Amino acid sequence: MEFNELKGITEGLLFASGDEGISVKQLVRILNTSEDTITRLLDELKYDYQNTEHGILLMQFHDVFHLTTKPEHSPYFKKLLETPQTTRMSQAALETLAIIAYQQPITRTEIDDIRGVKSDRPVQTLITRSLIEEIGRKEGIGRPMLFATTKEFLTYFGLTSLEELPPLPEDTDSNQLEQESDLFFDTLTDYMDGTDHT
Repeated sequence: MEFNELKGITEGLLFASGDEGISVKQLVRILNTSEDTITRLLDELKYDYQNTEHGILLMQFHDVFHLTTKPEHSPYFKKLLETPQTTRMSQAALETLAIIAYQQPITRTEIDDIRGVKSDRPVQTLITRSLIEEIGRKEGIGRPMLFATTKEFLTYFGLTSLEELPPLPEDTDSNQLEQESDLFFDTLTDYMDGTDHT
């Protein structure tokens, strides 16, 4: 496969990975090429975004890369977020929000345990949208931050209180964290879609 074709595929993979991003190891495995080639691909993409009139940047956090918007364009994104039609969130953010809604107050580590992946970016997205907030620290080692939903969360979903959240099935096994994560997401998504208001 030619280098430019690999570059295009890499760009698509970065876009598709969304908030979670994608690691060099994942790209090596998916594209079936060397780490040196992946590094060169990422360097070229980073250069392209920085040195032309693109509206996005390639960001790196540890070994994970993701696409993000340019800071100088933030006033326009603020206007977009203020537009009523822009209410959709990523699956990761909605899943994280559902977990917080049903398990609050909850720490980021506890959210990570339920989702099975890091939740830093979804949590930050939810804080930015004022759907969750920090409400204190949990007693114990490290005193981790506790998160809970806000009044804006209730408004966003058309609720007057948390008691109006759709109930979870009584036979939920709290030890099966991955299944709980799916259940939380599906239940809140159904409620948003109007398919379950019980």
